[in-house]
Amino acid sequence: MTITILAPLLCGLVLTFVIEALLRPPVAPFWRRPPSTLAVHLGSECLLFALFLLLLQRPWFAVAFIASLQLVVVQASNTKSATLKEPFICQDFEYFLDAVKHPRLYVPFFGIGLAVAASSAGALAIAGFLWLEPSLLSRQGPAALLPPAGLLLIAAALLLPGLKHLPPCRLAPQADLHRLGLFAALWAYGRLALRALPEASRVTAFATPATPPPAPERLPHLVVVQSESFFDPREWHAGLADAPIAGGLLPHFDALRRDALMQGPLQVPAWGANTVRTEAAVLTGLTPEALGIHRFTPYRQFTRGPVASLASRLRGLGYRTVCLHPYPASFYLRHQVMPQLGFDDFLDSRHFRDADRDGQYISDAAVTKKVGTLLDDSDNKPLFVFAITMENHGPLHLERPVPEDSPRLPEATARHLEAADLADLRVYLRHLRNADAMLGRLRERLTPSSPEARPGMLCWYGDHVPILSGVFRRLGEPSGDTCYALWSSRPGVPGAPAMAKPLAASALGMTTLEALLREAGLPQAGQDAAMGDHNDAVGQIQSHQEQE
Repeated sequence: MTITILAPLLCGLVLTFVIEALLRPPVAPFWRRPPSTLAVHLGSECLLFALFLLLLQRPWFAVAFIASLQLVVVQASNTKSATLKEPFICQDFEYFLDAVKHPRLYVPFFGIGLAVAASSAGALAIAGFLWLEPSLLSRQGPAALLPPAGLLLIAAALLLPGLKHLPPCRLAPQADLHRLGLFAALWAYGRLALRALPEASRVTAFATPATPPPAPERLPHLVVVQSESFFDPREWHAGLADAPIAGGLLPHFDALRRDALMQGPLQVPAWGANTVRTEAAVLTGLTPEALGIHRFTPYRQFTRGPVASLASRLRGLGYRTVCLHPYPASFYLRHQVMPQLGFDDFLDSRHFRDADRDGQYISDAAVTKKVGTLLDDSDNKPLFVFAITMENHGPLHLERPVPEDSPRLPEATARHLEAADLADLRVYLRHLRNADAMLGRLRERLTPSSPEARPGMLCWYGDHVPILSGVFRRLGEPSGDTCYALWSSRPGVPGAPAMAKPLAASALGMTTLEALLREAGLPQAGQDAAMGDHNDAVGQIQSHQEQE
C-alpha cells in the first residue's frame, strides 16, 4: 500500500478519535474500553475508507467526507442528548430522511443558520476536492482498485472478531455509548435491530379471550387523547401555580381529576420527543423490556403483522375504532401500523384545513371538533377514538412574536429566565391552556344529553414532557413523568380516590379497558396479572437474545 493511500488512511484514523472526543457527555477513552470495541472502531474506518475510495477515487476527499459524516452524527448526538436525554443510536439514521420530509420537526433544533452554513460549506468542499485532487483511476488505471480491495480484507479481519466479542448491550443508550464508543455502539444496536420482534410480543395481554360481547347499548363511547407534551408544570415549578392567569392554568384538568375514576402521574418511556414509544406502550401494553431493542422504534416492527392492542380488543367488542392524528399519515409509518393494531379508520392531516392551524400545527380545537363529528356519525354504535394531538409540538421558538394571549409569568419566575427561554415557556403554556380547553369540551361532548343516550368515557394523558431545555436548566428539571386521568360520564360512579395512583404507560391501556368493561357490567378479574406475566415472559426472551 503506497504512501498515497497510507497517509490519508492514518490521518483519517486519528481524526475519528478526535471527532469522537467531541461527544457530550464524553465517551470513555479508547484505551479504557474492551479491546473488541477498538477492533470495531478501526475496522469501521477501514471499511468506510475503502468504500469511499472506490466511489470517489480521491483518498483525501474520502477522509474529509468520512470525517464530515462523523461530525454530523456527533453534532446530532450532542443535540439529542441536550434536548432528549439520549444520544444518537443506530435507529436514528432513519430520522435523517424524516428531516428532509419534515424539516420543521428537526432542523430548527440544530439551528437553521448552522444547517445552511454546513450545507454550503459541504458543497464548496466537494467542488474543491473534485477540482484539486486528481482521481487515482485516471493516474493509475485499474491498479487503483487494488488498495480498496486490500482495505476491505483488513476491515473484515478486524470487524468479524471484534463484533463477535463485543460486550452485550444494556439498552441504556448513554451508558452503552460511554462503554463501547461511537462506532461499536452503532454496530451493536444496529445488529440487534435486525432481529424480528418475538411473536410472543404480538400476542399481547389484549389478546386474552373476552367474554361474549355485551349488548351494544351498554358500551360507552371511549375517547383516548394523547396530548402533545402535556404535563402539569405546577408540580414541577410551584411558581407557576401563582401565574396571573384568569381561571387558573388547567381548570378543566383539575376538575377532571377531581371527578376521575383514576388519575395520577404517568411514567412514560420518552423525554421531549419519541412520541411513538409512549403511544405503543399505551395501545399494546408492551413494556420496554418486552420490546427489547425495538423499544426505541417500535412501529417499524409493528408494520410486519397484526399486534393485539386496545383497539383490536374494542373492535372485537363491537366498537368502531378510529385513530385521529392531524399530521401526515406516513410519519412514524402510522398509515401502515394503525391497521395492524386494529383501527378501522385513520384520519390524518388531509381531513383538516390550513385554517384549522393554531401556531405551527392543526389546533386542538379542530381535533375536538372532528371528534365531535365522529360521535355524531357513530350511527348508534359504540365508538373508540384515539386522538393524537399536535398543537403543542415544538420547536416553540419558531412562534415569534409571542401571541398576545400567551400567559404572563410571575415576576419571581420570569427574572430567572433569558428572554428567549421565557418566550418559549409562554408559548408552551398558551398551547397547554388550549389543550385544557379541549379536555373541557370533550368532557361536555361525552356527557349524555338524556338518560337514554350512550354514556362516554375519556382517558387523557401526555406523551412526554416538552423540550424546554433552557428553562429546565435555570428552573430545574421535571421528573419526566406526565399525568393521566380516566373519567366516566355514567351517573353514580364514585370520584377518584384522594391519593393519585401512579401508572406506567404500558399499564394505562389495560386499566382503561378494565374500567370500560366494569362500566358495561363485565368485570375482568386478573387482567393486570396477565399483563404482568406476559411482559415478564417476553422480557426474559428478549434479555436472553440480547446476551447472545
